Amino acid sequence: MGAMMRRAQPGMRGFTLIELLVVIAIIAVLASLGNYAWQRSQRQSRAVACMQNLRQIGAGLSRWVAENDGTFPELRPSRESLAEDVPVIDTVLRGYVADPRVFACPDDRRGLAAKSGTSYYWNYRLNGQRLANLSVSFLRMDPIDDPSRIMVIGDKEGFHPNLDSKLNVLYADGHASQELTFVDDSPTK
Repeated sequence: MGAMMRRAQPGMRGFTLIELLVVIAIIAVLASLGNYAWQRSQRQSRAVACMQNLRQIGAGLSRWVAENDGTFPELRPSRESLAEDVPVIDTVLRGYVADPRVFACPDDRRGLAAKSGTSYYWNYRLNGQRLANLSVSFLRMDPIDDPSRIMVIGDKEGFHPNLDSKLNVLYADGHASQELTFVDDSPTK
């Protein structure tokens, strides 16, 4: 006999087709879970970068207010297009921030910053107010005078799907947050 036939040793066997398919299905499920987690972390990273943009804009606004006798600028909330020549945050504060790209949120998929100059909305109720005695009203008629609850600048839209409110907000005390604390619709007692 020229060719030796090799016999399977006792106790050794190969994978069945079913076992192989189960292993492939488990690998596919693990890969999809890993992909979902990676995409979620990317979205979270962009939300954090957006919040950092707001902090940098806030630092520029603080410098502007300090140079202008503690008074907030008179700005429009936003503009429809770059062609409008009106005072908005990206035109008035541009010289007070290190990089003009901070006016664009990384999650601005609709290109609002490219069309209007910024992804952020200015709270026009602060126009001309002095930092020392800010006061605004939103939903209720009771004025809010706590700087940690007065929104200065926020996302124009709910760019961040992983956040509860989908927004980042800069408050008058200088902190940026993903929590909306300026809305007070609690029932009166």
